[in-house]
Parts: sequence; C-alpha cells; structure tokens
Amino acid sequence: MEAQPAAAPNALTEEEASRYDRQMRLWGLEAQQRMRNATILVFRLRGTATEAIKNMVLAGIGKLIIVDDAEVTEEDLGAGFFFRDEDVGKKRLDAAKPRVESLNPLVTVETITTSDILEEHALEALVKRVDLVCVTDWDRDGLIRMNGMCRHFGKPFYAGGTYGLLGYIFCDLLSHDYIAPDRSGGEGPKNLKANAVYCPLDVALQYRWTNLSKRQTKEVQPATLFSILAIWQFQATRNGELPTKIEHAAELQALANHLIAETDVNKQVLTAIPNELIESISTTAIHEFSPVCAIVGGMLAQDILKTLAAREAPIANFFAFNGNTGGGTAARLNMP
Repeated sequence: MEAQPAAAPNALTEEEASRYDRQMRLWGLEAQQRMRNATILVFRLRGTATEAIKNMVLAGIGKLIIVDDAEVTEEDLGAGFFFRDEDVGKKRLDAAKPRVESLNPLVTVETITTSDILEEHALEALVKRVDLVCVTDWDRDGLIRMNGMCRHFGKPFYAGGTYGLLGYIFCDLLSHDYIAPDRSGGEGPKNLKANAVYCPLDVALQYRWTNLSKRQTKEVQPATLFSILAIWQFQATRNGELPTKIEHAAELQALANHLIAETDVNKQVLTAIPNELIESISTTAIHEFSPVCAIVGGMLAQDILKTLAAREAPIANFFAFNGNTGGGTAARLNMP
C-alpha cells in the first residue's frame, strides 16, 4: 500500500473559527489550520494519553485515531477520567470514545480495539495514513521499533509515560522547521525561521555525557532520567514487567549505576542514584498517579500541538519529570 498524499488544507468553517477564536489569537490562523488538518495516532489509553488526548481534542486537531485492545480495570479509574465504575470489564475505547467525542464534536475520533493492527503490514498501513504518532506507556524496545517505523515513513514520533512519580517525554521530529521569536534584542517583535534536526531513540540512548560540563550536567538533573532508563532496562530483562516491591531496589540500583558509568556521566555530579529515589520507584513504578499523568500528559499534548503549529521550538529531545520534587528538565541527547 502506498502512502496517501496529504489532503489539501481546507479553510476553517464559521463554527470552527468561533470555537477556536481565542487560541487563533495565540497561534494564528495558519497554525490552527495545520492542527485542524492533522491526523494524530495515539497508542494505549492510560493516564498520560488520557490527559494528552483531552488537550489535543479541545485544541481542534482534525482526526484522532486511538489504538488499545485492553479492558478497563479498577486501577484505570484513578487517572483515567474517561472511565466510570460501571465501565470495568468493558473495552477501554468502547467506554471512552463517546466521552472523547463530547469534548469537541468537530474532531473525528476513530478507535481500534483489536491487536491485529499491531501486525507489521497492518501497522505500516496505519502509520502511513497519519501525520504524527504518539506512543504512551510502552517498553523501551517497543518504542525503538515504532520510532524506526515512523522514521521509515517520515512521520514525527512522540513517546511518553509515567512510572509512579516519574514521567518522561521523548520526541523524534526528523528535520523540523518552525517559527521562533527573535530574542536578539532588536527593535520591535520579530519572528525567525529555524530548524532542528532530531535523532531516533536508539541513537539518543547512546549519548556520551562527557559532552556536558559539570554545571550543564547538574542542570539536567540526570538522576531522574537514569532512573527512567533503569526501569526500561529492568523491563527488558524481565519480559516487560515493571518493578513492584522493595526487593527490586537493588537490581534497579545496579542497572542505573551501570548505565551512569557506561555513558560517562560526570562523577562529580552523579555516580549512583540516591537510595531513597530507587526505593521509591521500586514500589511505585507500576502505579499511575493522576497529578503526574496530568503534568506529563499536558506537556506532551502542548508539545505535539506546538509541532503541528510549527510555532516555537519543541522539546529537544528527552524530558524527564520527578514528582518528588515537582520539577522536570529536558536533555539534548545526540542531537546535532
């Protein structure tokens, strides 16, 4: 199946112009039209995706395709505000679709509830017909494979998720053109054309931290980032399972410290993940906390919309959030 050519942008209707008037004052008409003509593909409807979908639908993307074959569990009720008690046991997307559509009737919502779509040829055909792919709460190796497919078909790729009080966003936007404000101090407001070249996730994870000074390394707060990478490595060695008990702390610590040493993080800044952080994630990584999902999912949606609108610089390229401190930082991993 050949990739379908992008549809010609259509003018906003009177109803759309009225609904999106406030944000058009911020983004501009052209940016709103880009969002309105975009088809976004989201995988897995858990807490992070729930928040991201809400924001993207309210902002007025053209079409949303969600893929999830799981059923609603009691655990989903905490961070999944599209679900109700009576939805437990139903397909997540069957329960959520009418509530997603009610947020903004102008957005087309398509749901896919079968795992057959993840077979290679079906998945390729699906990726070809969208403008951007967002994968949430997947394991590292699955993200790398999906990122590779998106690269093959020239599709921008986002990944995001939470592990208890920790959360992350990664993006590979290929070669991305955008408009940025000129902050050089010249007379009057002015915008400049800019470009950022991204790398795939597997390349980003090979980053050598010797490129950063001691001060720069501190600013990135690498303990949070390497805690997330340690969780990914833990999953890779245990067939996708997450840590669930304090007895997993020693294994997580060893994995994290090996990654820190292997990538040459400045030893004056970090040689080991603090014990209290490792012990916390060993028992909480499997859980979703609504405030963390709201922050990470909100930022994920904001960055996707920024990319679609081509206004200002998106994340470059790995954002890590720590709910213990309430702060997050972006690390530029192997980008030119």
